[in-house]
Amino acid sequence: MKQAAYNKFPEVQVAEYAGHACQGWEAIAQAVKSTLSQSGKTVLVIDCYPGVRLDELRPQLIDELCPARVINVEEARHSEQHLHDLLAGNLTDDRVFGVLSCHQLIEFFDAEKLTQMQHEIEEMDAGLAVVYGSGAALVHEGDVLVYADLARWEIQQRFRSGELGNWGTENQQEDILRRYKRAFFIEWRVFDRHKTPLLKRANFLLDTNQKDSPALVTGEALRHALQQTTRQPFRVVPFFDPGVWGGQWMKEKFDLDPSKPNYAWCFDCVPEENSLLLRIGDVRIEIPSQDLVLLYPRPLLGEKVHARFGAEFPIRFDFLDTVGGQNLSFQVHPLTEYIQQHFGMHYTQDESYYLLEAEPGAEVYLGTKTGINPQEMLDDLAAAQRGEKTFDDEKFVNRFPAHKHDHFLIPAGTVHCSGSGAMVLEISATPYIFTFKLWDWGRLGLDGLPRPVHLEHGAQVIDWQRDTRWVEQHLINHFEPIAEGDGWHEERTGLHEREFIETRRHWFSKPVTHHTHGGVNVLNLVEGSEAVVESPTHAFEPFVVHYAETFIVPAAVGEYRISPYGEGVGQQLATMKAWVRG
Repeated sequence: MKQAAYNKFPEVQVAEYAGHACQGWEAIAQAVKSTLSQSGKTVLVIDCYPGVRLDELRPQLIDELCPARVINVEEARHSEQHLHDLLAGNLTDDRVFGVLSCHQLIEFFDAEKLTQMQHEIEEMDAGLAVVYGSGAALVHEGDVLVYADLARWEIQQRFRSGELGNWGTENQQEDILRRYKRAFFIEWRVFDRHKTPLLKRANFLLDTNQKDSPALVTGEALRHALQQTTRQPFRVVPFFDPGVWGGQWMKEKFDLDPSKPNYAWCFDCVPEENSLLLRIGDVRIEIPSQDLVLLYPRPLLGEKVHARFGAEFPIRFDFLDTVGGQNLSFQVHPLTEYIQQHFGMHYTQDESYYLLEAEPGAEVYLGTKTGINPQEMLDDLAAAQRGEKTFDDEKFVNRFPAHKHDHFLIPAGTVHCSGSGAMVLEISATPYIFTFKLWDWGRLGLDGLPRPVHLEHGAQVIDWQRDTRWVEQHLINHFEPIAEGDGWHEERTGLHEREFIETRRHWFSKPVTHHTHGGVNVLNLVEGSEAVVESPTHAFEPFVVHYAETFIVPAAVGEYRISPYGEGVGQQLATMKAWVRG
């Protein structure tokens, strides 16, 4: 079956505000300059997400404004050693896992130096003062406030290239996993808390994702665009990454770079790390999709979901490609109390595997075999980790045949992995870093280093009652008919009662009506070429989705209709839909 093209750069087309965005340093300097007073004293604050290139910002924008005084707030930052001592409890000695930070950004600065900078501004009688850098708003609230933003995926690319270390430390050559850990557990938490109130009042947002190709949007237009986004279906920007076990399915289906050895992951809906593209006039603005979650969580998530999770998007859709690849690592996710007590996360990574495609002989490893001795399995894993033998998975672990459209549920505590030859749509809760690898088939990572195995954590959370019989009864293809109508029928496919996500599959060849019921919906077109999402009241423009694309329907949308469209007309289509149970 021919499939319509998967859109790798989806945009939100923003109504109105066409003149509120511009591209390039020269136009940006003119736009900012037009807001500055030509008499008296004006303070321009350019606060920045960590990773913004200050050495580009200073000559290209700040110097062009001919300021009377320039202050780099990062000169007031505590020393690298002071920050290390402050954060030691969150950093831990582990390569992968830290503890979520509750620090405030002001703790990272020397109070006396900040006060001195504030006095410098106060003592000015006239002229333009510019305060810039990460934390600039700690010095002055700004007569004009610019927030320079940066997507987390771009930060990771700068980590990988060696350009960027963590904020406040020169560690560009440190293990990439440790740099990511510090960003994930500390920097992104602290700076998200800092930037949220700034974005609510900023005069401008500066998109710094592309080197030498910045874009600027007024704060008014940005906030309008985000509010519009909460009232319509939309997609975030997927990103793709190779891995030691990666496959070839996505490379072919999604027209990806053929020079890459493989693609293991596609993060198709992870708003904490994906970007959101806003088309304002003829300018494309790229922002972290997390900005939408931080600024407008209630219309996006719904009242009940927001009350439970706060400004966090709790549902994740991603792809795991082992077609022409290898097994994933054999792994387990922590129980709720374990992730709370050890890492400071308030909910855990329950998940499921939905099979978009499967080669003959594909399998999923799920649960332990009935009657095994748990300690014997742990001893075998430990011996394998020491290099004394390979793990005897056939003795200890169930393997189940995997076919297209199968659905395997994986509540936390269940040992599991996808075997080779599978294209998995992983539907899960969002804390995706919390995977305890138990065995990695003796492989090295793409960096040539052993991939981290956390047997000591895993041993504490494996639920040994998830044996063969229990898994067969509770976790494999428990499809339950729910409703049907002319040209459609709906099935419940999970998830398990311990998991807060509900999933439904809709088969349809004619229009089918859905409703958010006050909570955010996440869907993927798992069968068929194209469909269109429409509002029965014309509250938003028709939204076209293609095969395998994940899209978000905010809680505020309410009723919506999905119909076959384009190449999908005359086909049997299917969507997988997930939401948070009430």
